Parts: sequence; structure tokens; C-alpha cells
Amino acid sequence: MVRGKVEMKRIENPTSRQVTFSKRRNGLLKKAYELSVLCDAQVAVIVFSQNGRLYEFSSSNMQKMIDRYSKYADVKINSPEIEQYEEQLKQEAAGMAKKIETLEASQRKILGQDLGSCSVEELLEIDSQLERSLRNIRARKEQLFNEQIDQLKEKERLLSEENERLLEKVWQPPSKQKEVGSCSQSSLEVETELSLALLK
Repeated sequence: MVRGKVEMKRIENPTSRQVTFSKRRNGLLKKAYELSVLCDAQVAVIVFSQNGRLYEFSSSNMQKMIDRYSKYADVKINSPEIEQYEEQLKQEAAGMAKKIETLEASQRKILGQDLGSCSVEELLEIDSQLERSLRNIRARKEQLFNEQIDQLKEKERLLSEENERLLEKVWQPPSKQKEVGSCSQSSLEVETELSLALLK
């Protein structure tokens, strides 16, 4: 018996619609199962009836299949943004490469290389840059020299003070030596007088 071609439109009769839904749902789930077995494919089918009832088939864990689909869908959705970001990075990298090339060319010219293509204005600008660089270098060098001189002067002052303290410890002042001498002489005179008194 040859089936007639089914017209693709909503079935108006509720009973016929429900019968058709049940048959085709079972056929869909059967085909999904066959596809997963014959082709070793991971298949998941989710169907909600008109009344909101859920019918599903999954060749593996349904939740894992849904999570996997969600991640894949997110990547697909965000892919234009990723492409735009990659394009932005490429433009930034190209700009940085151009700046680096310009700086390297400027450095070579400052070092006296590749001057053949320079105009008079460029040479004057390079000369001005070199003059400024030399002034900065000389100023920094002078600052370092002055700092070293100040440090040496401070060391000299500390050494001089230390020498003075050592000399004070080694040599007593003349006034103190006189005091010590006079005290010794007075003691000697007292001892002499005592000796004479005893003899008398």
C-alpha cells in the first residue's frame, strides 16, 4: 500500500493530531537510538508535547550532553566577539611593531648609522638631540662627582676627630703635667720635714 504525500501543516483534529504525535515521536526516538548505535554518535533528543509533557532520549547522560551543548553554543555565540578581539590584538601588535621599527631607526641615526637618507632638517634634529643628551650626561656626572667629594670630606672630618681623641688619650696637656709635678714636690718636702723632726 502506497502512502499519500502528507501536507505539511497543522492537523486541526485534536485526536488525529495526538495520534500522529505519538507515532512520529516514537519513530523519532527510535531513529535517534539507531543513529547512536550504528554510527557511535552521541545523540540527545528533547520533545515537549502540546500539553507540556517531556519526552527525551540520550545516548549518554542527558545533563552532560546539555552542558556540552551549552558550552559549544556559548563559543559559537561569542565567536564574533572573539574574532573582533583577535583583530584588535593584531592591529595593536602591528602598531607596536611599527613603533619599535621607528625607534630602532632613530637609534641607529643617533649612533651615526644610516644617515644617507637623512635630510638637513633631520640631521639638525639629531644634532640637537645629541647636544641635549650630552648636557644631561655632564650634569649627572658632575652631580655624582660632587656627591663623592662630599662623602670624602665627611670621612676626612670623622678621621680628624678620631685622631684628636686618640691624641688626647695618649698625651696629657702641659697644665696637668705641672700640677702632677707640683704635687710630687710638695709631698717630698712634707716627707723631708717629718724625717728631720724625728731626728731631732
